[in-house]
Amino acid sequence: MKHAGIGSILRIDSSARQADSVSRDLGDEVVRRLQAGSPGASVVSLDLGPGMPHIDHDWVTANLTPAEQRSPQQRERLTASDQAVSALQRADAVVLTVPVYNFSVPSVLKAWIDHVCRAGLTFRYTPNGPQGLLADRPVYLVMASGGVPLGSAVDFASGYLRQVFRFLGIEDVRLVGAERVAADPAAARESALTALDQWLPEPTGAAA
Repeated sequence: MKHAGIGSILRIDSSARQADSVSRDLGDEVVRRLQAGSPGASVVSLDLGPGMPHIDHDWVTANLTPAEQRSPQQRERLTASDQAVSALQRADAVVLTVPVYNFSVPSVLKAWIDHVCRAGLTFRYTPNGPQGLLADRPVYLVMASGGVPLGSAVDFASGYLRQVFRFLGIEDVRLVGAERVAADPAAARESALTALDQWLPEPTGAAA
């Protein structure tokens, strides 16, 4: 599958692990194949592992204040959110790497979601319900679970993330999942690469 026109890739990592992370390693492979198909594509990286500020009363107040009426302190409080929204708006493709923690997503990723779901910026309310404001683009949802089967009744991560992107207007979510890593890491990785081959076949002549 070709991806002409991809100029900017937004990569978001959410694993607490900096090394020996299956989701991060698979993310490397997705980015490599995207750049192979779109030479010159830039990568903007956001590592949530070290932490992401959670929203609080001051953040909510600042967000609900009209932009032209915000105080300098309120504008500063929204800086991380504004930067996260801007990066998402500019990306032609998104690579989101996610370990499954306790059947769901890491708390830092939930914090990022709270920052990018902004009425008037990434979605709006209409008489017919919420409407996403982001243009559709491919999101590679790179997931790794120790024992949870992805898509099962106890997987509260993948379906939630699909709904979040759908809420923002993005329907093209492509799951690259390594499940039950704790039982058989090699088989889990191989299964994920097989799924990736459907979206991004290994470039002809590339090294294995």
